[in-house]
Amino acid sequence: MTPQTITAAAAGTWTLGDLAVNRIGFGAMRLPQTGEALVADAVPRDRDQAIGVLRRAVELGVNHIDTAAFYFSPLRSANELINQALAPYPDDLVITTKVGPGRDPSGAWLPTATPEQLRGQVEENLRQLGRDHLDVVNLRIGGTAPLAERFGALAELRDAGLIRHLGISNVTPAHLAEARAIAPVVCVQNPYGIGVRPDQDAFVRSCGEQGVAFVPFYAIAATGREAGAADGDHPEILAVARAHGVGPTQVRIAWTLHRGPHVLAIPGTGNPDHLASNVSAGALRLSEDELARLDSVHRQGF
Repeated sequence: MTPQTITAAAAGTWTLGDLAVNRIGFGAMRLPQTGEALVADAVPRDRDQAIGVLRRAVELGVNHIDTAAFYFSPLRSANELINQALAPYPDDLVITTKVGPGRDPSGAWLPTATPEQLRGQVEENLRQLGRDHLDVVNLRIGGTAPLAERFGALAELRDAGLIRHLGISNVTPAHLAEARAIAPVVCVQNPYGIGVRPDQDAFVRSCGEQGVAFVPFYAIAATGREAGAADGDHPEILAVARAHGVGPTQVRIAWTLHRGPHVLAIPGTGNPDHLASNVSAGALRLSEDELARLDSVHRQGF
């Protein structure tokens, strides 16, 4: 089976609240630009290419797209590209966004949003996406800003019908417990992948035990973060990739999915060939021996 014929359904499904999604989704952070993401001088990506990738993702069965209003470059906004490419939206498409951080029109980062400013961020996401409600909104925690007051503000917007479900991002187990005491939490988004934050292993398992999806970011980029994946990779990852006739990116995605049925992958790309390869990783089954070898690499935190 070639990557072009494998759909996101091969990875299985998970339910975010009452919204069923395939476990292979799509992250929109890299969509507005080429090269490093979330920098003020990013080079805008070709609009037709970006729109084509989004439409192809849906054709390949992706029904979970992760985005944010602060995902933009000069001339390009991820939300508006999603709107242009996919509206009117398929009934099964779940769009997850996040609030908390913000960027001014020049691309410079703004201070963490206050509870009052969070409503404005929610409304901006609604406007850009052309929707009357948001499926899932993650509150991204940063600095010393308290969680309870801001998460409570989002819970009020959920009660008002502007938001369907809530999640949290860049958090600790204590944050999750605090948030769940205020309103239901359907997902946690934290940096995680082979060699990335092995200290998160117990938290990943705990989320599954609580019925909360764990959605890792930088699972492919690893320590490259916004700059993307490095050219080289660990020899053990390369060896597993060769054994399956795939690339190391697919091994990284597959390993992530093997961490539990509640783990959702959101690899992002602006390249249609990379998109097909990423989706095909949902069909890659790793042996117990391969998982043990990759786990050993992970624990090294290389």
